[in-house]
Amino acid sequence: MRIHLIVIASALLATFNAFAQSSPKDIIPAPVQFEILQGTTNLPDAKDMDIRIGNKKFLKKIKPYGLEDWQVKSAYYMELTPNGVRIEAADNEGFFYAIQSAYMMQFVSKDIQCCKILDWPRFRHRGMMLDVSRNFQPKEFVKKQLDMMALLKMNRFHFHLVDHPGWRIQIDKYPLLTSFSAWRTKDDWEDWINDGQRFLNADDPGAHGGFYTKKDIAEIIDYAAERHIEVIPEIEMPGHNFESIAAYPYLSCLDPDSKEHLKNVQELCPGNEQVYEFLENVLLEVFEMFPSKYIHIGGDEAGKGHWEKCPVCQAKMKAEGFSNVEELQSYLVKRMEKFVNDHGKTIIGWDEILEGGLAPNATVMSWRGTEGGHKAIAEGHDVIFSPTSHFYLDYHQAEGQYRAVGPLLPLKQTYSFEPIDENISPENVHHVLGVQGNLWTEFVNKAWHAEIMLYPRLFAVAETGWSQPEKKDYESFYARAMQWNKVLDYLGYRHF
Repeated sequence: MRIHLIVIASALLATFNAFAQSSPKDIIPAPVQFEILQGTTNLPDAKDMDIRIGNKKFLKKIKPYGLEDWQVKSAYYMELTPNGVRIEAADNEGFFYAIQSAYMMQFVSKDIQCCKILDWPRFRHRGMMLDVSRNFQPKEFVKKQLDMMALLKMNRFHFHLVDHPGWRIQIDKYPLLTSFSAWRTKDDWEDWINDGQRFLNADDPGAHGGFYTKKDIAEIIDYAAERHIEVIPEIEMPGHNFESIAAYPYLSCLDPDSKEHLKNVQELCPGNEQVYEFLENVLLEVFEMFPSKYIHIGGDEAGKGHWEKCPVCQAKMKAEGFSNVEELQSYLVKRMEKFVNDHGKTIIGWDEILEGGLAPNATVMSWRGTEGGHKAIAEGHDVIFSPTSHFYLDYHQAEGQYRAVGPLLPLKQTYSFEPIDENISPENVHHVLGVQGNLWTEFVNKAWHAEIMLYPRLFAVAETGWSQPEKKDYESFYARAMQWNKVLDYLGYRHF
């Protein structure tokens, strides 16, 4: 399949030649090192390349750099001369990334400056999150973004599948999640909020929405795997469950006066054993669909006011000896972590999972700045940085441009983020797994709008995740990003 993709891409590349010639200076993310040679060449089909995977010569070449095993797996050496192309790598993954660098150059111009490139990634998690709950996008759109992620050498796709405005993944045990909670009265999220946040049955007139069948998920996962991208699903808990409760009201807290389950709330009831049964049954089907090591459980923005009054929650707190509702949330997270761990998986949660005591093996995604990440690292936990200050791609890129949820976040600011700062000691650097750009879609309900929010800022996330800090230079990056906007036009992507 990989060779097939190379042949197809080569045919496309031959039709595009915007610049006289290209070189490693055009690549995003910037490679570790390169050398310019005399002459130019064209990229041949894979069958005409000299491909050497797993040879001792390459391992000897990179040994002086002291790379981690996962870096060795992704590393490559590529030499382009008038006589042909030679690629050396320890693993198919490294070969794949070499091909992406070759594509990067030939997308700019079919005439490539002869060169040598030696390259490997800085971080193991180079991610993008797409929220399809607030505004659903079909699998074809998802696959299109996976193509660009692969070209940018990004390797983690965080699939935000469930949240307040819609459940987007087939769960056989709970069919109402997709026959009811995947469909709403308005296509636009804001219009739906103003219309009373009403869900509809799938066959009701005017129903807007959609979901991914298990077959769709399998297709997306296979497509991502061919591009060395791991798909990490997010199943929110205990907050952001308006859609779950709409389908199955028994999942919410009890009103202390009426003893009825609360309606129009977003938080699951952590005192209710039926909630754990629900979450475990959902996760069992998720485990079957997703081979990923990680399961993202959310854990953010849970309003805890209902728990302070709910008799079921209060009974649970008394039985467990908890003094506050933060400990109750921690109980849910730790209990679900054990369930996930027992099935050979690891949880990721937003940095709120630190509140009340962190689950022992959890990985923290630090989004409210970097403080949560620093705290988690100090406690010995792995961290992925995705701070709102730099990596929230739903924020404005310029004043008055398009609908957006957040403040101004221009390309330069996204590019400026440095994950390893003075708050992280050298002995704890290994806990920084990497970085991630997040696209929430409250105000992004069209495919073209989503791409305008992603690009070119996703280029900056990719370079921060892959390139060595001394290779980062904003003026160089900006020139490459603007050049790549022209390539995006050719490839059929929208951009800011």
